[in-house]
Amino acid sequence: MRVVIADDNLIVRDGLAALLREAGVDVAAQAGTADDLLADVERHRPDVAIVDVRMPPTHTDEGLRAAHEIRARHPGVGILILSESVEVGTINRLVTQSAKGLGYLLKDRVTELDDFVATLHRIADGGSALDPKVLAVLLSSTPAEEPLAALTQREREVLALVAEGRTNRGIAERMVITEGSVQKYVTSIFAKLGLPASDADHRRVLSVLAYLQH
Repeated sequence: MRVVIADDNLIVRDGLAALLREAGVDVAAQAGTADDLLADVERHRPDVAIVDVRMPPTHTDEGLRAAHEIRARHPGVGILILSESVEVGTINRLVTQSAKGLGYLLKDRVTELDDFVATLHRIADGGSALDPKVLAVLLSSTPAEEPLAALTQREREVLALVAEGRTNRGIAERMVITEGSVQKYVTSIFAKLGLPASDADHRRVLSVLAYLQH
């Protein structure tokens, strides 16, 4: 798997590149600006671009705008956003196109290299990954009259794992319950949201994100 990394912090950029190379990931390029990122993606055509939201010169949304451009020019390139904090507006702007091949993780929660590499592979394969803390913020910001308010605490826990891109088996292992129980929770969740369930993980995440966007 080939990736490019875009972060204006040299230490973060080099550190992440070193860790990924140790894990056998081909780090094709490292960029410190959004323009360099776009050029690197054009040159190397990576499987995934790892992008920081805030980059020079204004440190506002240059990375996000570059991510949008990459998805428009190269729809086959996965995007993993690494952010310092949860930015609901950023998530909503990203999923207006599609949640396929899209991930959003918080930097301080990337603690297990194996999990991080697995997330990259999932995104490269067209799946999605949403940090549980991000989903928690989205859930808490949802008006009480909306259908998400009808979810039980257990269903919210399942929904958070669905949003990470996990399969029913993965959710069952994490929660120490049966796959049958997970399927019942998933069926209930999508019934309450008025959304069709799907066996394809990225479509499940897309449905959740598309709903939360409104």
